[in-house]
Amino acid sequence: MPLYETVFIARQDLTADDADTLTSKLCKIVTDGKGKIVSKEYWGLRNLAYKVKKNSRGHYVLLNIDAEYAAVAELNRVMGFNEDIIRSTTFAVEEHFEESPLFVSTTAKDYKIGKVSTTKKDLSKIDLVSDQAQFEV
Repeated sequence: MPLYETVFIARQDLTADDADTLTSKLCKIVTDGKGKIVSKEYWGLRNLAYKVKKNSRGHYVLLNIDAEYAAVAELNRVMGFNEDIIRSTTFAVEEHFEESPLFVSTTAKDYKIGKVSTTKKDLSKIDLVSDQAQFEV
C-alpha cells in the first residue's frame, strides 16, 4: 500500500485529552478504511508564525499512514470540516522515518504530565542544532 504522512494543527484551547481524542478519531478513520497507522507523534503546543483563525499557537501532530488513497481522501475530507483542526497537510512518501527530528512524545497526555524529559542529553536533534545556531540582528 502507498505511504503517507499527515500533519495537522489543532486549536490551542484543546486540552491534552482532547488532542489525543481527536488524534484517535482520525486514526480510526484510516483503520476503518483498511489502512494502518504506522506511527503517531505529538510535537507539542507550538507557536504559529502568524495567527490562523484567531489562534497564535497549536497542537502539532504527525501521523505516518500506510493505506490506500480512498482512506486518506476520507481522512482529508473529515479534517477539512472539523472545527478543531486549523491546518492540515498530507504528503505521499517513499518510506517512513522511525522518528522525526521534532519528536516530543507519542501522545499529548504523556507530554502534558511530564513523562518527556528535556535535559540536555534528551534534547532532539533540532533542539541541539538550534542551541548552536547564532543569529545576528
